Formats: sequence, structure tokens, C-alpha cells
Amino acid sequence: MRIVVLGGGVVGVTTAYQLQNDGHDVALIERNAQVAAETSWGNAGMIAPGHSFVWSSPRAPITLLKSLVLKDQALRFKFSADPRLYTWSWLFLMECTAAKARRNTLLKHRLAAYSQAVLREVVADEQIDYDRNDRGIVYFHRSQQALDNGVEHMKLLQSDGQEIKVLDRDAVVALDPSLASAKDKIAGGIYCPTDETGDPAKFTRALAAKIIARGGAIHTGTKITGIETTGDAVAQVLTDKEPFKGDAYVLALGSHSPVLARKIGIRLPIYPIKGYSLTIPIGNRPLPPTIASVDEHNLVAISRFGDRIRVTATAEFAGYDTSHKPADFAFMKGVAEDLYPEGADYHRAEMWAGLRPMTPNNLPAFGRQRLRNLFLNTGHGHIGWTMSHGSARITADLIAGRTPAIPMNGL
Repeated sequence: MRIVVLGGGVVGVTTAYQLQNDGHDVALIERNAQVAAETSWGNAGMIAPGHSFVWSSPRAPITLLKSLVLKDQALRFKFSADPRLYTWSWLFLMECTAAKARRNTLLKHRLAAYSQAVLREVVADEQIDYDRNDRGIVYFHRSQQALDNGVEHMKLLQSDGQEIKVLDRDAVVALDPSLASAKDKIAGGIYCPTDETGDPAKFTRALAAKIIARGGAIHTGTKITGIETTGDAVAQVLTDKEPFKGDAYVLALGSHSPVLARKIGIRLPIYPIKGYSLTIPIGNRPLPPTIASVDEHNLVAISRFGDRIRVTATAEFAGYDTSHKPADFAFMKGVAEDLYPEGADYHRAEMWAGLRPMTPNNLPAFGRQRLRNLFLNTGHGHIGWTMSHGSARITADLIAGRTPAIPMNGL
């Protein structure tokens, strides 16, 4: 078939790749001048099944309430005139029970682990350089009580096959000697040796180049303006340049998926949650991070991409706003500099803010809804890079009429 993929982030590009591998003629539409220019550019870069816990947990409501007063909360809520924020927030709160959080976390981990396996197949087949580090990720805590609670919490993922190792502070520093100066601030950590990191934008752009080399079309700088339907099917996608016709279409526009979907009567419970990141050159600094880490007390994630580090933090309920100012990054920068004082040229940090396409239960949307030739692959939230490869394979399976390799109940 000829299949048109809407969206050139990591989810859209990996989907186009899997569809092309199935023998389809693919065309991808992306409004930016290149693929992976938005959320896929500035995220933490972690392939982290070990971080599959959903945000919609019993602790989330009180954290959001605190954020109205305290400024350094990991989850922040900002009042808005957008009624969709409150509708979505209500649905989010309805998912914040212990039972639903457990169920959704296990579903998310199932997809994340499968997706990592698909990524490894692609990497083996394509030999893509994307600053991969497969030494694992350490999730460390600053008090013994927090570490004990974290270990107990992690037993849920461990019961689903996640490999973990509990480390004391000496073992954390042995794993990454660049943390030596911060040793007394770390009680210990939970090490997930099978987690990994890599630059998602570098990967996505290299994969897009392979799609083009094999005859696929990537239409960048092309803004989608609407979808024309006939009966129960999409007839064509309208853009500011030309219409695109296909036998099937995949909606993979991330945070912008519900905006386009509303035009054809499809309501998607996806809302943009703003995140912040810093990309910092290492320069000549002698002690950069050697593996990725998450400071669980401050919820600051730090990854190493070759000659750069990426620092990410914060989830802000702020609508389609990507504005930022230096003060927004002061806390996360301070945490990174405190942990790795000789880790990077912090004065050269590049600031970025972008949108995570979140669903209330933190699980993406797949398959058809209302229109027989429009397939969803969207709503991957804060670990879209982790879940993208498996989601792409699942979408290709659904279009082909195959049964996906993992159970789809609950997804």
C-alpha cells in the first residue's frame, strides 16, 4: 500500500521505517525543516523500561497542589483559560488510584521492554551511530529511607522481568567515578543494567536518511492544514503545499495529534505537558558523567551524548506554551553542577523547552478510531523515545492485519 505518516518525530519516523520494511510505499509529512526538531530533539535520551512508572499515581494530586505554592516541584500546575486542561486533568486524577497506577505501570513496562528489543534489532540491522551508551542507568536516592522506599517501589517492575541491582554509595561511585565529589550526598541507588541512552534526534535523522535512500519520501517544511474524508475513510491529507493521498494514514503528531483529530470528529485524550532540558558541551572538563543517572529526590535526569550532556527536569501543565527564561533552568542546572562539578561547561548550556504528549493513564493510543484507514500511534508522554520502536512495529502489525508480538489488552 501507499501509506502517509503524519509527523516526523521519533514515533513517526520509526513507524515509516517499519512500514517500509513491510514493503509499503511511505510518505512522511513534517512541518519543521527537519525531522526530530521538537520533542524528539530535547528529551532525556533514555531508553528506560526501568523508569516505566506512570505519573498518574496516588502521590500526583498532592504534588500538583503543592506546585501552586512551591516553585521547585517536579510536577507543576498552571491555571489556564483552556477548558481542555481541566477536562484532561480530571481524567488524569481519575487514574491516580493505587490499583490503576499499578495496572498502567505494568502495561507501560510491557510496551517499553518490547520496544527496547525492537530498537536493538534495528540497531543491529542498520548500524546507526547515535551516541549510544548501553551501560545502564542508575536511579539514586539521597537518604536511606528514600532508597528503601525506592527498592520496595521497584519490586513491581522487577516482578515483570526488570533487572535491578541495589547499590550503596560506594558502589554508585564505583559505577560512575565522576560522582565521587557528591558521594556524601548519595545514600545509594537502584541500577538498571539493561537500560540505555542515546541521542534520539541523531538516531531519528539517520533513520530518516535510510528511508529516503530506499525510496521513501520525507516531506519536511510541509504544514498539515486538514484531513479530507469521504464516508468512513480519509480521502487525502491537505497541506500548505499539496494534498497527499494514500491507502492508509498514520497519525503520529504527538502533542498536536488532538488538534488535527478534532477537525474530523475524533477526540483524543492527549494534552501537552511542558518539559525543560539543557544541552551542555563537555569541553575539556575532566569528569563528565560516564553513564546516565536520575536524581530521584529532585527528579533531574542526566545523560551523556558523546561530547555533550543532557539535563532534563520538570513537567508543567501549561498548554501549548514552549516559552522559557533562564530562571526556569536554574534549579536543574544547579543540581547537575552539584553532582558533576567538573562534568561540563555549564556556562555554555543551551536551553530548550518542549511538549510531551500525555494521556491520562500515560499509555499511547493505537489502532483505528472511526475511520477505517486512519491508524493512531500517538500519546507517548515522557518516554516516547523508549516506546517508539515497539509502537512502530505494533502499528505496522495492525495495518498488516497481524497479531502484535505483545498482548494488546489494556493498550
